[in-house]
Amino acid sequence: MNANQPDWNAIAEKFDLWLPYIAPVTEQLIRRLDPGHGERILDVACGTGEPALTLARRVGGATIIGVDAAPGMVAVATAKAAREGLDHVRFDTMPGERLDFADGRFDAVICRFGVMLFADPVAGLGEMWRVLRPGGRFALAVWGEYAENSSFHMTAQVVEPLLPEGQHTPFDKITSLGIPGTLEAALEAAGFTHFEVTRHGLDYVFPDFDTWWNLLEASAILAEQLRHIGPDRRARVRDEIAALAAAYHRNGQLVLPHVYLVASGQK
Repeated sequence: MNANQPDWNAIAEKFDLWLPYIAPVTEQLIRRLDPGHGERILDVACGTGEPALTLARRVGGATIIGVDAAPGMVAVATAKAAREGLDHVRFDTMPGERLDFADGRFDAVICRFGVMLFADPVAGLGEMWRVLRPGGRFALAVWGEYAENSSFHMTAQVVEPLLPEGQHTPFDKITSLGIPGTLEAALEAAGFTHFEVTRHGLDYVFPDFDTWWNLLEASAILAEQLRHIGPDRRARVRDEIAALAAAYHRNGQLVLPHVYLVASGQK
């Protein structure tokens, strides 16, 4: 495992700490997807179960399947569905670039912050296109440009110079489809012709810097990078990021602006 990608299995148990902060993205995607009673819906790169679980709570009679390449994420999602007694949603371990479903199987496909992490995003989008029925709908979200996402570029600015040669933070990859025109080109290459892409702001709001930093540490998002840096430099990393974050204090709170893109349309 290198610092270029988070270890999603390792952080699965703690990933839910972030869900309240990205909940508005889930709501935006569901509005765009407009799911209906009795539909067959696929959630690609579902992580610990979202948006599949929210769809299962809201859409009567639907058959919902969530897939993710990380078995640890799928295990957490499966346990959550069982606790809630949601028997019309299931989760499977499956890479988004190789979906093990028949052509045209689904009425709708949704994906929140997954496509940009694929080794081959066009292949992943092509699989979504393939498993949609003719006229089927899709909605997906990816992060905007690197410079538009404050927590990403603050963290990378401090951490990147301290990593061993050949190691990098994951933020260039995470924001790769946010470059203007890139997502549209990928969708077209995958076969989609009827879609729109819109930009949206998303603020992470914390009472103070410590709350955000503690969340970063507790969720293990930076665990791999911090392991490469070593404990002797971690205090320095925290202090330098805190200094950069000072520019984002508003009315006694830390407000970290981000931008994401939503693509939605039909096959």
